[in-house]
Amino acid sequence: MNLRSALLPLCLLAALPSLVAARGLDVRDLQKLDRVSSPVLSPDGSTVVFAKRIVDADVVKASSSLWVRNLLTRDMAPPKRLTPEGWNVNSPSFSPDGKTVYFLSAKSGTQQLYAMPLVGGAPRQLTAFALDVASYKVSPDGTRVLFSTDTFADCKADFACTKKRLDDTAAKKSSGVVYDGLFVRHWDTWADGRRSRLFVAALPEGKAKPVASATSLTDRLDGDAPSKPFGGADEYTWSPDGASVVAAIRVAGKGEAWSTNFDLYQVAADGSSAPVNLTAANPAWDTGPVFSADGKTLFYRAMKRPGFEADRFGLMAMDLATKQVREIAPSWDRSADGIVVSKDGATIYTTAQDVGQHPLFAVDVASGTAKPVVAEGSISAFDIAGDTLAFTRNTLKTGDQLFTTTLAGAPLRAITPSAQDMLKDVSFGDFEQFTFTGWNNETVHGYVVKPHDYVEGQKYPVAFLIHGGPQGSFGNGWSYRWNPQTYAGQGYAVVMIDFHGSTGYGQAFTDAISQHWGDRPLEDLQKGWAAAQQKYAFLDGGKACALGASYGGYMINWIAGNWNEPWKCLVNHDGVFDTRSMGYVTEELWFTEWENGGTPFDRPENYEKFNPVNHVAKWRVPMLVVQGEKDYRVPVDQGLSTFTALQRKGIESKLLYFPDENHWVLKPQNSILWHDTVNAWLKQHIGE
Repeated sequence: MNLRSALLPLCLLAALPSLVAARGLDVRDLQKLDRVSSPVLSPDGSTVVFAKRIVDADVVKASSSLWVRNLLTRDMAPPKRLTPEGWNVNSPSFSPDGKTVYFLSAKSGTQQLYAMPLVGGAPRQLTAFALDVASYKVSPDGTRVLFSTDTFADCKADFACTKKRLDDTAAKKSSGVVYDGLFVRHWDTWADGRRSRLFVAALPEGKAKPVASATSLTDRLDGDAPSKPFGGADEYTWSPDGASVVAAIRVAGKGEAWSTNFDLYQVAADGSSAPVNLTAANPAWDTGPVFSADGKTLFYRAMKRPGFEADRFGLMAMDLATKQVREIAPSWDRSADGIVVSKDGATIYTTAQDVGQHPLFAVDVASGTAKPVVAEGSISAFDIAGDTLAFTRNTLKTGDQLFTTTLAGAPLRAITPSAQDMLKDVSFGDFEQFTFTGWNNETVHGYVVKPHDYVEGQKYPVAFLIHGGPQGSFGNGWSYRWNPQTYAGQGYAVVMIDFHGSTGYGQAFTDAISQHWGDRPLEDLQKGWAAAQQKYAFLDGGKACALGASYGGYMINWIAGNWNEPWKCLVNHDGVFDTRSMGYVTEELWFTEWENGGTPFDRPENYEKFNPVNHVAKWRVPMLVVQGEKDYRVPVDQGLSTFTALQRKGIESKLLYFPDENHWVLKPQNSILWHDTVNAWLKQHIGE
């Protein structure tokens, strides 16, 4: 054998490692991936700053830093770190002149506002309040900061008063708490009497000490600004002249737990006047205020039906001189996520779910015409400065990746790597969207993801994923909790159905699930499962497990008693077991009351119609139950009841319990345990 022929096989092997040695995505990969977020552009559009989250080598502790990229240079140099090593920061923004970057950090022991030059240097602490700064917006002229923190009403702007009361409570020998109204707990936190309120403070000039006092703006209102548990700085805004502030606040008194009536309140930025309700005429949800550049128009988003959290958010425009309101795009049957207004006020940029994608749209304010700007994948955040657009986007194959382009449509420029770029030895399963005829002979969409090591002609066991919400969607997006690629990475095919009730297919499609939790979506799931098997020969219908969380967990319990024939195993994460009990034990009562057409005592028949507890006698399929102790949305009694029913009937079952997690499993090591437990359960029942 000559040297050339001897080297040829070695050359071929060296060229094929990505094909021969490629492995599937594992949860440890998922946790170790860098995560980028919060892109902000300098006012002239020449620079982008963004946050990057990393985890330590032990995959225990996460931290975030700010990174910067000059967009005027066309080289391939990667972004540079802006904030110092050892700092954990979030919420970047620019000063009006673009020379300074603001951010929040708990470097001092409490979360405060900091600033540093865009060109680099040491961060400077701007605030030194006795309480954490939760969110903020710097005034248009850069001299003041509007911020939120949690305080007791009677303490007003005396932050030391709130701090002392918290310390005194912690020092008490007794632990009992007396409540006289709901919420007593919300999401994962018990109420302690504090509200999130807005304050204004003058920023220190030059080398002056950090500011420690502020003026209260919303202590006269019995409501949170921003809202809890997930509200942020997008729920309030400065007027262009800095004279006033507008914020979305729900002032519902004893009815807060069953009200979705958020209104927009305007208040003088110096706190000299009482807040004025601008949207009192609408009894449903108003939020996301944004002023036009001339300050004459207030744009915002509004729902129309009180008590329905999944109603369509329409784009609204209010003439502040006359208080006349009009809907900008009444014929656009999508629910807007947020608002960025062009400098000339002629265009609103917003994202919205759309047939399995989450694009960025440009909406013409005059005509209401909506056109996609970036159509594919899921846009998670974006910013616009002049003609420059920066956005983070993810897909079923990539984590969030930062891109820049122009509104005129210049080629996309990748600023950060994709998940595929960061995991070069990992192969991802290809995916495809498909359609079928579902309930009411209407078109329903689904997704199929192939195993990462797919070979034509082979059959593969299936993970059948059911999304939560129920007004939600899987679609073409990336998740760090329920990621189809983690199942494809274990050698499974994945099927996902956007059943009636899913978002992004028009409001009527979303509405269809209310008071129909157990029939219409089940019909879609059944028909979708049949359609997928008929269309994709590689699906092994005899080796399949169904998995779901939240509403998806409810559907697992419902399937257990109403469609258990195809499944070899089930996985139920924080799912509803007893809809009647859920109506009394959950925190956001508007949800269960809308979904069931009233309260459990007014409409008991609706709570029983699709109640899984009434079908436990027919349960037979092995089930893994996952439950978080701090889940107050679907509380722990629901998971324990499910597991008790399984055990009492002698059905093979396991309970994975997290004492420190809420409705989601967020801690890196807990997430690893979650995935390992679920994967072991699947392998036991449908693995090779």
